[in-house]
Amino acid sequence: MDIPIARQIASFVGALLILVAYAGQQMNWMDARKPAYNILNAIGSAVLAYIAFRPFQIGFVVLEASWAVISVYALFRPRQQE
Repeated sequence: MDIPIARQIASFVGALLILVAYAGQQMNWMDARKPAYNILNAIGSAVLAYIAFRPFQIGFVVLEASWAVISVYALFRPRQQE
C-alpha cells in the first residue's frame, strides 16, 4: 500500500495541529475555552477525518469526524459571562 506523499504531509499537518492544541492546553500556553484551541482541533481533526476516508477506516473516521464536530460546536456555542 503506497500512500502518496501529499496525503502523508496532510495527515502529518493535521496531527500536528491537534498536538499543538493539546500540548498548549496541558502546558498552560493555551486556554481550551479560547477560539484558537478549538480552531486547531477542528482543522486538524477534519484533515485527519478526510484522510481516513481513503482507504476507509471506520474507527478513525468516527473518531476524527466526532472530534471535528465537537470542536466546531465548542467554537460557536454561546459563551457565558465570566
